[in-house]
Order: sequence, then C-alpha cells, then structure tokens
Amino acid sequence: MASYYAGREESLKDIFGAKSVTVTDSAIVVDGRTMPVVDDVILAIDPARAPARLRHLTAAANDGSGEFAADIQQTFGDEWGAFPRVMPEHETEFRQYFDVVDLETLRGKRVADLGCGIGRWSHFLRGHARELVLVDFSEAIFVASRNLRDAPHAIFILADLQRLPFRDDFADFVLCLGVLHHLPVDALAAVRGLARYAPVLLIYLYSALDGRPFTFRLLFGAADLVRRGVSRINNRAFRTAFTWAATLFLYLPFIALGALLRPFGLARFVPLFDFYRGKSLERIRQDAYDRFFTGIEQRVRRDQILALTDTFAEVTVSPGLPRWHFLCRRDVP
Repeated sequence: MASYYAGREESLKDIFGAKSVTVTDSAIVVDGRTMPVVDDVILAIDPARAPARLRHLTAAANDGSGEFAADIQQTFGDEWGAFPRVMPEHETEFRQYFDVVDLETLRGKRVADLGCGIGRWSHFLRGHARELVLVDFSEAIFVASRNLRDAPHAIFILADLQRLPFRDDFADFVLCLGVLHHLPVDALAAVRGLARYAPVLLIYLYSALDGRPFTFRLLFGAADLVRRGVSRINNRAFRTAFTWAATLFLYLPFIALGALLRPFGLARFVPLFDFYRGKSLERIRQDAYDRFFTGIEQRVRRDQILALTDTFAEVTVSPGLPRWHFLCRRDVP
C-alpha cells in the first residue's frame, strides 16, 4: 500500500529541518532516524514517552529525560477514545476561540495544532490553511487522523510537546488550546517555549477565575477537591458512571438555574451556565471527563498572561469565553 506521505518529502524535510527524508510504505526516515507510520500517524516520540502499545515501534532520539506525565497521556487517550466525534457545538466554540484571529490571514499558511486531541479545531481550519500539522502525545492522534481523512493536506504526528522534533519556525501559526495547563511544567513557561516554533500563537489556559463572582470560586474549590480524589481512580466503568453523574447532578442543575435567573439579569452569577447552555449531553459529559480526571491542572490570571510580553511583542487576551484564550505575536506587523 502506498504511503500516505508519498510525494510529500519536501514538506516533511521543511517541518523537521532535515537534510533528507525518505518515505517508505511503513515509515519515514528523517536524516537516518526511522519514524514508523501507523494508520497515517508518524511516530516521532521516544519509547519511554510513547503509549504502551506503540512503545516497541518507536526509536529513541534522546535519553527521554525530563518531566513527563504518563497518567495524563493515558487519560487524554481514553477521553478522546470515548468521545471521538466532532460535534456541531464545536463549530461555535471554534469561532469563540478564533475571535482574535483573522482566518483569511491563514490562507496559504502552515498551521500547527499542538495537543490536537481528536482534531476538532483543525476540522474547521481545513478549508483555510495550506497545510495542517496535527500533534498529540496520546492515542487521540489516531482519532484525529480518522476525523480528518478528507483533508489530504494534513500531517499527523505522535510527539511530546515538550520535546518537539521540529525546526524553529516550522509553522506560520500555532494553536494550542486547553493543553499546556495539564503539563507537569509551568504552563506560562511552556507558552514561552513554543515561541520558537511560529511567529503567532493562539493559546487557551484555564482562568484563575479572576474577575468572576465569588460563586464561581466557591464551586471551583469544591470541584477541585473532588478532582484531586477521583482523578486517581483509573477505572473505565467508574469514569463513565461519574461523568454521567456530574452531568446530571452538577452541570444540568446549574444550567437550569441560570436559565431561570436569566430574565432577572442574574445568570452571570451562576457557574457553568454561560458556557454550557445549549450544549448536548455528549458535549457536557466530555467536558466533565476532562474536568475531573486530569491529575494536573494549572490556572492563570489575566495579568500573568499579559506579562508574556517579556517574550512576545504583542499579547492580546480575548474578553470572551472561554477564559483565558489569547494571541501572542513575536513581531507586530
């Protein structure tokens, strides 16, 4: 069977900053390093950091040292295996995230989706960018390759965001939404580290709830205590039951309360209402899974984000939901 990457050697050379790339039926060889290709996904990760079932296929490029959270990798692989579908409400969320981006500026550009999950944001970008590079360190990348099978300009890579095998400025635009706050390193330092890969970054990090009503912080405190406990329970049946319970007895009651108070102008004080109203049960369940089963969670304030101007020439924080998503530019046009 012909490789998915046949005829794309020049593009791969440019992404990896390589002198030579050879494409075979089951691998690409980048300057002598063989990277297996499984279901159109390039395995560019060290064995110590690869998902267990793929570990024997990967080839070490370095010692694999440094911070790494295998439980987060497994959790996200399991999450996107359980919720693989690009849902209609994802399009609304895509437009919320991209309110600070002129999509027309991405035409003819290479866009990298780092921590892509099932590829839901790239799904809506596929008609705008010249080329899409989707990267994830979990088995979600295989779900993304299936969801974007109609995008022949997409490249799928299993890699660790902290040890990306790419050249500097390999992309024109990078998006990394809802990922860095789950890494075992400082999330804002990780944003600074991505500056080398593209001149423009779109990032989403969990808000520290600065500027939100006291009710939000109260609910978060209680939910965070629960998260710290249940995230240690790695049992599929338990996680399925818990996400249903959280959806039915936490999310839906707050959404209903917000709807009741909205005519009186009080819905803004109700946690969960503004983002989840109108969402399907499947979408809410997916977020409940994401919210409660990730063992690492960091939250940042708006002023901490604006302090990224020590690395970027311009940082634009969106006032809209989700908070906080922001655009970083190394050079202001």
